Amino acid sequence: MKEGWTTRWKALLIWLCGYLSIIAFIIAGGYTIVKSDNEELKKTTKTAFIVTIIFTLISMFLALYNSIGGMVGNYYSSAGYDAYNVLVQITTIAKIIVFVTFGALAFFKGNYAPEKMPQSDGQNSGEENKDEDLKS
Repeated sequence: MKEGWTTRWKALLIWLCGYLSIIAFIIAGGYTIVKSDNEELKKTTKTAFIVTIIFTLISMFLALYNSIGGMVGNYYSSAGYDAYNVLVQITTIAKIIVFVTFGALAFFKGNYAPEKMPQSDGQNSGEENKDEDLKS
């Protein structure tokens, strides 16, 4: 039996591409937005896009900070460079935590659970009706 990619695995792949590379995310996310009919998968792609852009902007700011600091004499032995290293490490750890959390939520949430049983409308079930018939 051949099974294709389920929506859960597609959502997980979207988050993995967002973590690994913005180019990989643009390819996978763009394909999902254009070709997919699943609205939940499109919503996951949009959320992953926002998170990926946020971490890309933080990385761009830190690279700019390091480049400007590199033009200053004695930068690499200063407290500014130490602060840059700490911020890069915090950003890396936060990126891992955020992408793993969102990837797990996308994988385990949503319409993937079995359907719920319909609620009774207040009438007695068939067995209770049989008991009432026997009593009368």
